[in-house]
Amino acid sequence: AEALIARSHHGSVSKEQRREIEQALKTGELRCVVATSSLELGIDMGLVDLVIQVAAPPSVASALQRVGRASHQVGGTSTGLVYPRTRRDLIDASVAVERMLAGEIEAIDPPRNPLDVLAQQTVAAAAMETLDVEAWYARVRRAAPYRSLPRSAFDATLDMLAGRYPSDDFAGFRPRLVWNRDTGALSARPGAKQLAVTSGGTIPDRGMFGVVLPEGEERAGSRRVGELDEEMVHESRVNDVITLGATSWRIEQITHDQVVVTPAPGRSARLPFWRGEGVGRPAELGEAVGAFIGALDAGIAEAGLPAGLRERLQACGLADNAITNIAGLLAEQREATGVLPTDRTLILERCRDEAGDWRLMLHSPYGRRVHDPWALAVAARIRERWGVDPAVVASDDGIIARLPDAQGRLPGAELFLFEPERLRSDVTRAVGGSALFAARFRECAARALLLPRRTPGRRSPLWQQRLRAGELLAIAQGYPEFPILIETARECLQDVYDLDALGVLMHRLTDGRVAIADVTTEVPSPFAANLLFGYVAEFMYGTDVPLAERRASVLSLDSGLLGDLLGQVDLGELLDAAVVEQVGNELQRLAPDRRARGKEGVADLLRELGPLTDEAMALRRVDDEPAGDLHNLAAERRAIQVQIAGRLHWAAIEDAARLRDALGVTLPRGIPEPFLQASSDPLGELLGRYARTHAPFTTAEVAAAFGLGVAVADAALTQLETQGKLLKGRFGVARRDAEAVGAAAEPAPLARHEWVGEAVFRRLRVRSLQAAREATRPVARDAYALLLLERHGLLSDAEQAARGIAHRGPGALEGIDGVLRVVELLAGVALPASVWEQQILPARVVDYAPAMLDALLATGTVVWAGHGRLGEEDGLVSLHLQEFAAETLPAPAVATALSPLQDALLQVLADGGAYFARQLVTAVGTHGGRAGSPPMEITAAQLHDALWGLAWSGYLTTDL
Repeated sequence: AEALIARSHHGSVSKEQRREIEQALKTGELRCVVATSSLELGIDMGLVDLVIQVAAPPSVASALQRVGRASHQVGGTSTGLVYPRTRRDLIDASVAVERMLAGEIEAIDPPRNPLDVLAQQTVAAAAMETLDVEAWYARVRRAAPYRSLPRSAFDATLDMLAGRYPSDDFAGFRPRLVWNRDTGALSARPGAKQLAVTSGGTIPDRGMFGVVLPEGEERAGSRRVGELDEEMVHESRVNDVITLGATSWRIEQITHDQVVVTPAPGRSARLPFWRGEGVGRPAELGEAVGAFIGALDAGIAEAGLPAGLRERLQACGLADNAITNIAGLLAEQREATGVLPTDRTLILERCRDEAGDWRLMLHSPYGRRVHDPWALAVAARIRERWGVDPAVVASDDGIIARLPDAQGRLPGAELFLFEPERLRSDVTRAVGGSALFAARFRECAARALLLPRRTPGRRSPLWQQRLRAGELLAIAQGYPEFPILIETARECLQDVYDLDALGVLMHRLTDGRVAIADVTTEVPSPFAANLLFGYVAEFMYGTDVPLAERRASVLSLDSGLLGDLLGQVDLGELLDAAVVEQVGNELQRLAPDRRARGKEGVADLLRELGPLTDEAMALRRVDDEPAGDLHNLAAERRAIQVQIAGRLHWAAIEDAARLRDALGVTLPRGIPEPFLQASSDPLGELLGRYARTHAPFTTAEVAAAFGLGVAVADAALTQLETQGKLLKGRFGVARRDAEAVGAAAEPAPLARHEWVGEAVFRRLRVRSLQAAREATRPVARDAYALLLLERHGLLSDAEQAARGIAHRGPGALEGIDGVLRVVELLAGVALPASVWEQQILPARVVDYAPAMLDALLATGTVVWAGHGRLGEEDGLVSLHLQEFAAETLPAPAVATALSPLQDALLQVLADGGAYFARQLVTAVGTHGGRAGSPPMEITAAQLHDALWGLAWSGYLTTDL
């Protein structure tokens, strides 16, 4: 076999494979490694002779890191080659190389005050020892990224970790720490240490599938080969052959978190793909690219490249043909647009697309970090002015927007001009509704340990992460001060976007140092090729959902009116009663596996379920002595005892302000000030939690639980319904109460209103459907056979007795109706005529006589069809009910040839109606079966043979 020349090295190749590749390169066994940025940073690769960079590097710093892998030793000189992919790439690569040689790398801007990392490190530190809050704040600020951390952001992060959320809607997210406000101590709750270890780190989890060898076929001590993107696995099937690490692998099995493969050497394979995010060209480098184009433009305008300019290009390492290519590209662009996009002149190119709509293409060299937020503001402006979705897409080389043709005057450069101060606020307001924000929120929440891995060491599907993050984001969006919301905005506006550079550019556009040239072209200019490629790629896999449907979430319906129109349905009949009881016990922590244990378990009960009496608490504990834990929580200022509806309840201290403001509860003294701050909707928060933790309930139950009037409770529940948090209908509660109470007094109409939490109803519906499916299971084959025998009335005496059927002789059917039932059951079944008469019908119909079938055939109620003769005295026959004959009659047999007489008979019969034999003789004998045909001489015997031949072939039937 030929020696292996090259292997691939990237993050999705297993650690063992990467180590093997690196070692082979060090020892000289492998001559080449094709790598992504996985080899860019600080990995000891030994002596590398040459680094080849394909395409222009993303930044000067990145280019230096990559080329720096060559001759990486004291006194060594690194050597690299850059291979541009396109003519446009030549320009970007030349600028990068020029700045590399000059040592002009981009400025480093470390993240400032990342609150998600602060949350993660605080949990990890508290898991090792109890922290003093003031000392921890001082220690955190000694780290450079947190030197300017505001105390308000620090406290908000600790509040989040300690479970003091801005709303009770966050109750499903468990606290990680205990913060004693009196002593300033910060301690970890049970499980915090394991959480910090299993869910720690800053690299986003994309739910990758591990690619492994079958058990027993380990290589180099490990089964792991690499990993695949979730979307790639979704599009793959067993027996597909893929390439991973320069080796072909056949997919043998796909499980919920692994892809099992075996080697498939020599087989043509499909290249896998991974979803990634480009970092975008830095604004510094973009400005240099624009200045470079400007210098070339000035030189080309002087009738050819001056010697000094040519020497500059040659110093970048460009060969003569590369210089010619650059000059040709710029000349073509100048011819198309009149000017070139530089750091001082941007171009707005307007061109129609294939559908006749307008594309507005802004050519700008400043990079995606500047263009992305600019595009957000432009899209918001277009939606505001014209009410259309402009489908704006940004790239390193500019921005594309689409406008429908019927929008009046086509906008020009003014569409892209903003006041610098207002632009920042516009982008800040618009970023919250972007896909980038949703993706970054998921990553921030995971880093902050709000969305931990459910099972350590197991894959967490990306779509499930998105669903959980989406639920959290939907809650958090109502509370702008939520720390992870703030952190996500900071990451988007500071780490992803370069708003400072965009602001500088807006100032230059305002004072005229940078201009925008308006150009209209018939076809896209050469520089538009890169823009259009990215634009098409952005929407290639987009959904086909109409824009109106995307906005359907803002619509609301009057569920009462809708119920009147559609008719009220008792959904309780669709919900399994056992499931409702089971889910109710789970939600109320009454199920044995959901009961609490220890002091922290009691704290969780109060936080999740709300105020509880001593009796209610005892029902939800594994042990029998919750009182001690409750008093300890009260001593630690984590629980309080209050009176609700005339009874003493224990409540989490976080509920103090809600209980005071919603129910008028008198609070004990000594509650820390942060827990006394009023919330916007205290009663709504209490009832919302009640709905999340109960199976379907009535207004009367809520009123009794909180000591409210029925009208007050019903109005508050109705408000929650309008917010989409509750469903109102018939869920079987009234029927359940009637069965339990019997003939008790009828409650007031408002008190009978039935409610259920939206998420609870989804859970009940899914579980009820699952229960119904489990109840419907395949039976044994003998049960199916017995069913058929019973339907046909063919069970033996013993079987009939065993199944409770009264003995009715050999058949269970009687008379003409019985014969009709048999024909219905066996319609279309072809059997010998003798079998029908002697076995099938007598076995099923108690008093069967041949005259019964004759009578049905004579009246046309039953028709028969022939399927071929069996000897001289018998043939295959199927019986059919006349009203369903069109559905059960077979197609006529394909005959090799029909005789002239048979053809003539079919022509006569095709006109419809029934004929006697003498009528057929007359019709065929006078005009051969059709008008204009010669008459035919036929005998009775010929007619008999022709008719029965057609009958046995299925062309016609008789009444007897």
